[in-house]
Amino acid sequence: MDDPRTAMGRLLAQFDGVGSVCVAFSGGVDSSLVLAAAARALGKEHVVAFTAVSPTYLPVELTTARDVAASLGVEHVVSATHEFDDPRFVGNPRERCYFCKSGLLDELARVAAEHGCDTLIDGANADDLGDHRPGLRAAADRGVRQPLIAAGIGKDEVRRLARELGLATWDAPQHACLASRIPYGESITVEKLAAVAAAEQALHELGFRQCRVRHHGTVARVEVEVGDLERAVLVREELARRVRAAGFVYVALDLDGFRTGSMNEA
Repeated sequence: MDDPRTAMGRLLAQFDGVGSVCVAFSGGVDSSLVLAAAARALGKEHVVAFTAVSPTYLPVELTTARDVAASLGVEHVVSATHEFDDPRFVGNPRERCYFCKSGLLDELARVAAEHGCDTLIDGANADDLGDHRPGLRAAADRGVRQPLIAAGIGKDEVRRLARELGLATWDAPQHACLASRIPYGESITVEKLAAVAAAEQALHELGFRQCRVRHHGTVARVEVEVGDLERAVLVREELARRVRAAGFVYVALDLDGFRTGSMNEA
């Protein structure tokens, strides 16, 4: 990795020639770093943070986003998105993320126009280029700028820079749209997402910091970090009880452990 000052310099340089920005801000470490960099480069009065709310996100994400935006002193706009009105999203094809992201970015553009922002920004990082990410195409189609990718900054460096800036999210666990827990081709419903959210909350309460619950009908496939597998077995009865209480009949522990994009393996 580069010296933090060098990496931060590359990131800040992405805002050269930009007047004002509206940042797609989930509250995660990536978009937190981008928001902080935008505020530093342009001045907080030229930055608007936009956070979407829908059943596809965990409630804690909005709480975190509000806290980070307030700490940076930038205007924060929260708006509902309506991906469940789009049958292409509900049908859950492999390009699902394109349709979901398109709706979110259209709302981002609306908010940007209302606030006089000339540039749309998101928090995609360089490591996102290595997976099946239709949302990146949706961003490209709408001219959304991605400073982390342009600066060649991946996840590890994102966390390092966020820590240097004192951002509370620097070591936050990775979040992802809850729809990513459902296999492609199986319809997405609010009830399925609620079951996943409740099961993952139960795992967090048991002390599993980074985890996923993949929805396979009556089966919950639980992913925890490899270093937590032994502990998951030790507390298996309580873990299974809590996950079943979220709406599943069977609970399976994935021995490969937590990994992003595991649904793409199929």
